[in-house]
Amino acid sequence: MKRVVFNQKGGVGKTSITCNLAAISAAQGYRTLVIDLDVQGNTTHYLVGEIDAEAFPAEAQGVAGLFKQTVGSRRMSKNPDAFVWETPWENLFLLPSSPVLTHLEKELESRYKIYKLRDALEKLDAEYDRVYIDTPPNFNFFSKSALIAADTVLIPFDCDSFARQSLYALMDNIAELQEDHNPGLEVEGIVINQFNSQARLPGELVAELEEEGYPVCRTYLNTSVKMKESHREHRPLIDMAPSHKLTLQFLDLYAELEAGRD
Repeated sequence: MKRVVFNQKGGVGKTSITCNLAAISAAQGYRTLVIDLDVQGNTTHYLVGEIDAEAFPAEAQGVAGLFKQTVGSRRMSKNPDAFVWETPWENLFLLPSSPVLTHLEKELESRYKIYKLRDALEKLDAEYDRVYIDTPPNFNFFSKSALIAADTVLIPFDCDSFARQSLYALMDNIAELQEDHNPGLEVEGIVINQFNSQARLPGELVAELEEEGYPVCRTYLNTSVKMKESHREHRPLIDMAPSHKLTLQFLDLYAELEAGRD
């Protein structure tokens, strides 16, 4: 199962959702791969902390290395698993981001390498039970590559009017990509994130989305400072605070999504 977490709007919690669902997957015993396609590298930082630039040859490791070897070649010279890092948690692996992705994007796009991530993940099918892909907050080469490679897409939604307008444009882009490149891609659900049950607007926005027929997940994720603490400590919630309310919500969301796959 390959799941991409995507929204064209920034600040909606893509990284938090990607990493925490993946960490739960790993804790459940599934070999789980996280792919960080965002040049900002927040997912990479969350899971492995600061990276020593001298110890990290950006063009030889991670996502940048994986894509770099396809430039000027029709085949991948190395198995994609050669670019994967271990994390401190059992069963959780990372294909890290790199600033080099910024410079690679135009070259990859001009050479039409948009299917290369899909090809790489097909080679890794036997290695990993679950794949989670974090994406940049725009509809660019890397987010398109992820949507082409994935089975399903999760859409974080942070309950404001701007997010709603962004959602309409996003759904149009996904529909076009499904038609042109990946007809099997399923919009798995809209994840309500940073939800404040005490305020009226979030509840109204969610109700309107449901009335319009959008696939809103039943489990909502509340706003909590515990998430920021988790980022700072580079520890997913299932490890740092297994009994916290937000952790339990992530567990419920994970169970909901897994049940939908049956």
